[in-house]
Order: sequence, then C-alpha cells, then structure tokens
Amino acid sequence: MCAFSMLFMRSLEAYERDIFSQPEFLNKFQTQKSLSSKIQKNTIFTGSGDSLVAAMLAEVFSKYLVKSVDPLDLLKNKSIIKNKTVYFVSISGNTISNIKVAKMTTKSTAITSQSKSKLVKACTKSIILKFPNSNMFTAGSISFLNSALTCISLVKHISIPKDSRIFKKALSDAKKATFGKRIFILGNMHTFPIAMYCAAKIYELLGYDAHFERIEQFTHMELFSIKKGDTVIIFEEKNSHNKKLVKNLKRIGLTIIHPQIKSKNKISELLYYVYFSQLLSLFEAKKRQKKRLSFYFGKTTSKCK
Repeated sequence: MCAFSMLFMRSLEAYERDIFSQPEFLNKFQTQKSLSSKIQKNTIFTGSGDSLVAAMLAEVFSKYLVKSVDPLDLLKNKSIIKNKTVYFVSISGNTISNIKVAKMTTKSTAITSQSKSKLVKACTKSIILKFPNSNMFTAGSISFLNSALTCISLVKHISIPKDSRIFKKALSDAKKATFGKRIFILGNMHTFPIAMYCAAKIYELLGYDAHFERIEQFTHMELFSIKKGDTVIIFEEKNSHNKKLVKNLKRIGLTIIHPQIKSKNKISELLYYVYFSQLLSLFEAKKRQKKRLSFYFGKTTSKCK
C-alpha cells in the first residue's frame, strides 16, 4: 500500500471515530444562552462550507429573525453589517474571508475551536468550541455538530436528546442505503441545510456528482435534468406531497432514499439526518474502497494503486 493510501485509511478511520464519538459527546454538550428577539433582529451569522450550514440552521431556528449570509457578500457590501452583530462560524478560525469581514465589524463573535486564531483576534468576543477529535485532518463531523448546536442554541432554547436510538436508527438506515454517482439531496426548512451538509460529505469523501435543493425548487429546476439511474434522497417526514413525488420519480426509474425518524422533536430529527449524512458517505467510501478522500488529496493521487 502506498503512502497516500495509508494516509487515506488513517483519515477515514479518524472520521469514523469522530462520528461514533458524537452520542457520548452530546451527553456533555453545553448550550449557549439564547439571544433576545430584539438582538436577533440585528444579528448575522456567517461561515464557509459546513460552517455556513451551521449559520443557516441558526437562521431557520430563529424563525428567520437572524440572517445567514455568505462572508464574501458581507465583504463586498459593507452596508449589510452596519449596526449589526456578526457571528463568525469557523472551526479553524483561519478562513480568510471571515477574518477580513471581522476586521470591518464593531460587534462580532468568533465561534471556533482555536482560541488563539486570527479570527478570535479580529473579533470582539469569542465562543470556543471544545470536543474530542482524532487530531487529524478529515471531513467535519463532531466539529460540525458542535458548531451547529451552538448556533441553534444562541437563537432558541433547546434541550439535547439523550436517546441512543437516534444514532442507532441512522446507523441502520445508512447501512441499507445504496446509491449511484449522481445524487440529489432534498430538504425543507431545518432539513435543507442538512441536505447541503450531506452533499458536502459526499463531495469530500467520494467526489460524486451531488446536488442539494429544496423540495419545491427541485420540482421546478433539477427535475428537468434527471436521468434514469439517478438517486434522490429526501430529508423530510413522509406526507402527501412527497409521497406523490416519490411515486412519480420511481416510475421514471430513479432510486429513492427516504430516511426518517418518528419524532416531532426538531433537534432529534436534525441529529438523525446529520448522523445519516455522515454514515452514508462513510459506508460508501468503505464499500467502494476509495483510495483517497476527495477533499484531502485531490487528483494528484489518482495514480496511487
């Protein structure tokens, strides 16, 4: 086995350890004190990649009082942050766009795992995320869950379910799922950001052609590009609307994955879909015996056998 393959295997093993450590981590997770509605109306959350997903979840759970905005949009239009408090989500604390915007703000908070990062130095306050990890560069799992729940707790009082069955259900459902290399992940409200997160894990670990979209918008846009053999994953409880959609998609030869957990608790549902997203990409990577993590090695290792 070449050095790149060995590094990939260690990275994949680290990713798996981080995923399976999450239920125990949640038993110790501490929520933040929620911001008042008045403050939320003048608050922006921002970040890149997984961190933008966490910011988007804050927007949804605040009932859209806070806004989630791409950091480059803030950088190019300074008026957006005028008289606003900005929360920067960044595990590394070194994302350049975040740091540049932070230097433009008068009230800002860094949500990061790195207390001595450039982002912390550029912000007026900080929330330091603490979580166990494998100390190896790999796809975000426990770090994402920590940042996402932290952002949500800042806009809404939440309690964290201590139910091991959530992870076990996601584990069982992900193991049974099979899909091709062209995938559409659909969600609504709080599950749409998780659809984006799921696509990110597929990009990072597998390098597959994945797309994320809201259910309604999918039927008006991406639906016209689908081909027989494509896979559609739906992150929403079964209802009359998506049952009809599933029926029609199956009729034209698409593979449908419709995982769900029977719970009216949105945090339980969110945890289930986060776990499912992580495990889905993990099991597929192991099944296909991938030689590299797409985000880690790039195409330079394609010759590694």
